[in-house]
Amino acid sequence: MKVMIVEDEMLLAMELESEVELAGHRVTGLAMSREQARVEVAAERPDFAFVDIHLQDGPTGIDIGRELADAGIPYVFVSGNIRKIPADYAGALGAIEKPYTMNGMKNALSYISAIISGDDSLEPPASLVLAEDVALGSRS
Repeated sequence: MKVMIVEDEMLLAMELESEVELAGHRVTGLAMSREQARVEVAAERPDFAFVDIHLQDGPTGIDIGRELADAGIPYVFVSGNIRKIPADYAGALGAIEKPYTMNGMKNALSYISAIISGDDSLEPPASLVLAEDVALGSRS
């Protein structure tokens, strides 16, 4: 799976990139702003993206998410405050709250990879808040 990472904290982006690659996926690019994300999507369309809400150019991650959803690219938000995510989750599959553990991220990535591949037999990990759960009112 080709994965794009949209994160303005370089250390977190590099750790996530390492985790994605260790899981056998390829990172298509790292973006720290809305414009960089657009360039990365145009250069090599990812199969999936991790998107932080607050980037170098402000809280533009939600805008990026909507653009990804409009382009048919699945993604999840990765944020320190998932309460800032709109009620409709801006088309995201869900969210992973910071700080996250590498094990939690690994489990979420495995689940997401399976879902994108068409395998819905896995249970979602505790580290991933699914948008459909929020729609059902289970968001705390």
